[in-house]
Amino acid sequence: MESVHITGMGLITSIGNNRDNVTDSLREMKHGIDFHPELQGEDSPVKLAGTVKDFDLKSSDPEDWTYPEEYRVPRAVLRSFSPHVLYAWCALKQAITDASLTESEIQDPEAGMYTSSGGSMRSIHKHFEKMDARGVMACNPLAIVASIAGTLTFNLVAALGIQGSSTGLVSACASSGHALGMALDEIRLGRQKRMLVIGAEDCNFESIVPFCGMRALSLDTDPNNASRSFDVTRNGFVGTGGAVCLVLETESEVKKRGTPSYAKFSGWGQGSDGHNVAISHPEGRGLKRAMANALKDAKLSPNQIDYVNAHAPSTSIGDASEMKALKETFSLPQKILVSSTKPLTGHGLSLSSIMEAAFCCISLKDQFLPGSAHVTNPDPELGHLKLLQTSEDFSVNRVMSNSSGFGGANVSVILEKV
Repeated sequence: MESVHITGMGLITSIGNNRDNVTDSLREMKHGIDFHPELQGEDSPVKLAGTVKDFDLKSSDPEDWTYPEEYRVPRAVLRSFSPHVLYAWCALKQAITDASLTESEIQDPEAGMYTSSGGSMRSIHKHFEKMDARGVMACNPLAIVASIAGTLTFNLVAALGIQGSSTGLVSACASSGHALGMALDEIRLGRQKRMLVIGAEDCNFESIVPFCGMRALSLDTDPNNASRSFDVTRNGFVGTGGAVCLVLETESEVKKRGTPSYAKFSGWGQGSDGHNVAISHPEGRGLKRAMANALKDAKLSPNQIDYVNAHAPSTSIGDASEMKALKETFSLPQKILVSSTKPLTGHGLSLSSIMEAAFCCISLKDQFLPGSAHVTNPDPELGHLKLLQTSEDFSVNRVMSNSSGFGGANVSVILEKV
């Protein structure tokens, strides 16, 4: 099977809307968490989110949205977008430019697209409101394709003329990890030579506030401290949205096109907890299996991994189960370097896997590791795990990134320096 490389990247995130700004934020540990305008009413117990800057997507009519002019979307295409589809469009355009892809290369039948999102809760809500008030036939004819979980695939495959493999992956916070892993397999099996992989989520009231009912969100009101993975006082995650796109290509395609590579995508693995619909297994059962399967796939031993970008959402149960899984996978005498970038960005749900994989690609390319922000009282359960509390220059060769989602879905991906 051919090696697979990451050759293009696009980012619309709370810590920057391009690679240079995101890299600066990771190095300097500048977070993107702020008071979200839509969360300041009495109906919202949570006030903070990882806000996406330079976009105003409050209106239910896409034609009223404001966003950076360089990503201008044709009106006929924009009509069926929800907010996260616009974020994805912008990230996709960046990644295509970054990888120097032509229209014919994108539309090659051996080039596909995998996407991941939870759909648009806002768009669904608004369309049902209109239907209930005015009747079924008053519905926007594009309401379905603008809102349900496959909306990223529907819109982007059509808009770009994708002719290769395409589908949407939905496994909550592990979604874009599954999309990356399955895209890797699609290329390795010789079915495609190039895959565009995208994760995206809305960043608004409807996409964030429902998690309050699960008691999963931090209700803190200090943006500089609200998300604090691995701290003993952690009390929930901070929501965010945006989009990230990565371009995967075969090594022969990279050589043929003379395209620079961010990293080699060495392997991935998955494992399920089989435990609870919303809570991680207390011993990290599924995540241990995902990490073991990723190492097996990449033909590596644990001591060949330099760093783990942990899922670590800053919830008491989620962080605790991951610490146990990490300590068993990377046992003494190894003291694996670990951090979570969610205290900087917020938790991107379906977006989080690919966003953090992109951060790992940046780390490999620029040879530094991002710190875990806002930790003042490190959890003693970290044990022999070496928590990075500041970003540091580091000679890094191989990294692992973990993701865990509802139902106990777990994904680990391994990336390697070129």
